[in-house]
Amino acid sequence: MQTGSKIILGIDPGTLMMGFGIVRIKNSQLSMLEMGVLKLSSRKNPHERLQMIHHRVMELIDAFQPTEFAIEAPFFGKNVQSMLKLGRAQGVAIAAAIQTGLQVTEYSPRKIKQSITGNGNADKNQVWKMLQHLLSLKEEIFHYDASDALAVAVCHHFQNGKGKNGSTKTSSKTVSGWNDFIQKNPHRIGGK
Repeated sequence: MQTGSKIILGIDPGTLMMGFGIVRIKNSQLSMLEMGVLKLSSRKNPHERLQMIHHRVMELIDAFQPTEFAIEAPFFGKNVQSMLKLGRAQGVAIAAAIQTGLQVTEYSPRKIKQSITGNGNADKNQVWKMLQHLLSLKEEIFHYDASDALAVAVCHHFQNGKGKNGSTKTSSKTVSGWNDFIQKNPHRIGGK
């Protein structure tokens, strides 16, 4: 890979739909390499779906050789079961990235919207329209999970000081392995 070039894999985790977006930054030019979704059948065993998420993330890493990995952090809702399922999906994607030696950074949904549009309360269509502008995309969105993942990747680029809104990194957490994750997130580890 040439100096000054990087590839960022962004993931929008989900138990029935996982979005992914991949961007390249080369010579200060930001371009989309791929975006899409992994659709998971609700009829499949939850553990099979987690295995499929892990497998797809590993495929994407193998195919595109990203240098950086970013993922949307789950937002805290009222449904505890949904949060648990979403956390598992996120954990499996993170495990795949760590398994390949990628450093993981997670961003809150609000931080992603703020980074892309300048408004932390922007709707999905506003985020997509700004992504079209930033990446010179002509196509219409086929699925918002895909555009959300693309937004994660672009947000990560901006948060590393290389883009439009990249002035701060306060709402993200970067980890380089399980020990680092545990050390930086002691509140997420259950005790006896």
